[in-house]
Amino acid sequence: MFGSNPPERNTLLTSTKYIGMDVHKESMSIAARNDAGKIVMGCVIETKANIILDFIHGLRGELQVTFEEGTWATWLYDLLKPHVAKLVVTDPRKNSRQGNKNDRIDARELSDRLYMNKLSSVYHGGAGVRTLRELARSYLTIAAPRKSPANVASAKTAGSLSQRHRAWLLTPARTMRNRTRT
Repeated sequence: MFGSNPPERNTLLTSTKYIGMDVHKESMSIAARNDAGKIVMGCVIETKANIILDFIHGLRGELQVTFEEGTWATWLYDLLKPHVAKLVVTDPRKNSRQGNKNDRIDARELSDRLYMNKLSSVYHGGAGVRTLRELARSYLTIAAPRKSPANVASAKTAGSLSQRHRAWLLTPARTMRNRTRT
């Protein structure tokens, strides 16, 4: 018996943690509850991948994390998903509350709602769909018609240019250079 950990200490290390994050561009407020619903940790860290992962790896037990949908939601979801047991991205409009609001209180409120299982989730999986969308957007950007001389000339033949633009196209480059100097 001497040298073994007391059961209370062991359950603190391996219990479920309910983590609420209030995420902003420069920093994020974090509140963590244990499986009894008691706040065991609260902190503010920088919104940088290595710092966030160091924080997550420093916690023991099953980790359940929640944060609100926003600018950083997709990035944070992709960062945290492999490292936690449960990840819930919520709709901030459904989590609105009355009274004093600040980042620390918002993080505590999120962790409490996660602990009570009172969060509505916004879907954030399917990296394949996200990748497909990004590839399609890239393709459209590359393949989109540009205002190159060839495109302008083809537009001229199609009759979509005004008389003034047609005159500009027919003006020799030397004349245009002389006009800009005067």
